[in-house]
Amino acid sequence: MKNSDDDPSSGSAGKHYFQTPLEMEMLFAGDFRRNLRRMEEKLNVRTNVRDLRMVISADTPEQIQRALSFLKKLDEIRSGMPSLRLEQQDFDQILAAFQTEAESELQKYFSERIAVSPRKRDIIPRTPHQLEYVKAIRSADITFGIGPAGTGKTYLAMALAVSEFLAGHFERIILTRPAVEAGESLGFLPGKLEEKINPYLRPLYDALYDMMEMNESADLLDRGIIEVAPLAFMRGRTLNNAFVILDEAQNTTREQMLMFLTRMGFRSKCVVAGDPTQTDLPGRKASGLPEAVRRLEPIEEIRICRFTSHDAVRHSLVEKIINAYHDEPGDENREEE
Repeated sequence: MKNSDDDPSSGSAGKHYFQTPLEMEMLFAGDFRRNLRRMEEKLNVRTNVRDLRMVISADTPEQIQRALSFLKKLDEIRSGMPSLRLEQQDFDQILAAFQTEAESELQKYFSERIAVSPRKRDIIPRTPHQLEYVKAIRSADITFGIGPAGTGKTYLAMALAVSEFLAGHFERIILTRPAVEAGESLGFLPGKLEEKINPYLRPLYDALYDMMEMNESADLLDRGIIEVAPLAFMRGRTLNNAFVILDEAQNTTREQMLMFLTRMGFRSKCVVAGDPTQTDLPGRKASGLPEAVRRLEPIEEIRICRFTSHDAVRHSLVEKIINAYHDEPGDENREEE
């Protein structure tokens, strides 16, 4: 693949060449036509593609050069991917950076990519708060991720846990969350206690399977090297040489939060993720999460990272849904993470 700068013959066009049709598809995240149109719209250019040549025209030479630089950056980042293919989120993130003239910041995000299982794609922070969060977890022994649904609090922590474990930095991964009823009664669910609790832990399994092959994670779960368990099962334990994640931390009481934080042993790392606006504790019990943040934030070795709806990285509608529900003060409906 190669670029040429402004084409003297046209006076207001630049050219970009591809090696193969496959390269075109991989560079544009597998949806060439759709993403080409998006590039034209966001960068204010026009394109004409014939065979393996793309002619780019625009109102100014600067717009043409920005589009050529965008294509060059796509190829540069793609070449560093194990699959040599950009995902849609990668394409969107790079395009957004060029649209806002923030392309110089891109390297910060892709340099913090999280390598998980070799057969799974690397995980990349997508927003400034996510970048801060990844750096905090890597540098601190205890990190709190506070914010609304879909902002990557648990997902990024899980990715780092798997990455650090596979790199040999920890001997085990422990994933836990409170088994608190969210509008449904545990008593009406079928099965034994373990079967009733399992639905509350399902999101942790789902994230884990995104990071590792099913048979690989199943083997580690069977051997107890990766443990997914309700928070109550942590009582009385000391967790040495472990990467520990507490999810849905807003559903802990003050006593449970203190119990969890004091389980931390030697050579361990702990991440606490939660959204104080989604508390499901019964009987107007106070959540232990806000108090923990207030008490522990002054401790230098503990990092507190806060997310907003702008950090939502699910479907593009998620941010709008979060904002819609938060627009009405006193609305007790909550989005579900």
